[in-house]
Amino acid sequence: MVLVLAIGDLHIPHRVHDLPNKFKKLLVPGKIQQILCTGNVCDRETYEYLRTVAPDVLVVRGDYDESSFPLSVSVTHSPIRIGVVHGHQCVPIGDLDSLSAIARQLDVDVLVSGHTHTFQAVEYDGRFFVNPGSATGAWTGAVHGDPVPSFALMDIQGPVVVTYVYQLIEGEVRVEKIEYRKDIETVKEVPKSNVLPQSIPIPAPAQSVW
Repeated sequence: MVLVLAIGDLHIPHRVHDLPNKFKKLLVPGKIQQILCTGNVCDRETYEYLRTVAPDVLVVRGDYDESSFPLSVSVTHSPIRIGVVHGHQCVPIGDLDSLSAIARQLDVDVLVSGHTHTFQAVEYDGRFFVNPGSATGAWTGAVHGDPVPSFALMDIQGPVVVTYVYQLIEGEVRVEKIEYRKDIETVKEVPKSNVLPQSIPIPAPAQSVW
C-alpha cells in the first residue's frame, strides 16, 4: 500500500495566506509516502511545508508559478502509472477529452491535474482522472463564489486506486471515497474490501486523520 497526497492550486500568499488549520491538523508527517502537487504553490515556504509532510514531493509548474518546476511529471507505483500536469494546457479548461489526450501522451493510467479549483475524480476512456481542487479554496474567475477547499489522498493497492477526497464544507472536513481499478488481465485480482485501512480516516467524524 502506498499513500499519495494530491494537492495544488494553493496560491499562497497572493490569494490566500495559508492552508486551513483543519487541513494542517490532518497532514501529519510520517504517514504519506509521496506528494503530487498540481502547481500554483507560489512561494518557497509552502513548498518547504509540503516537504515536512512527506520527503518525496513532486510539483509541476502552474500558470502562476515563477520557478523551474517541470510542466509534467510521471511516476510509477506498479502496476499503476500516474501523470501530473497543472491543467492550464487543456482547452476548454477541465475538458476530459483534452485531459485524455494528455494521459495518452504521457502513457499513464491516472492523470492528476488542477487549475479548475474544483475537485473531480472520474473514470473516462479507461483511465482515471483526479483533480484535487484548491487546498486553500483560492479564488478563481472560473468558479462563481468561493471554491470549496479540498485535497485528495490516493491509497494505491496494486491495480486498485482508492481515492479519498477531503473537503472543508461549512467549517467541517467531509470525506468521500472513490475507487478505480486498472483492468489488467495479467495482474492478479485484488479482492475488494469495505474495510478502510487503519491509516485512512473513517469519513465521520473527521476530526483526526491518523
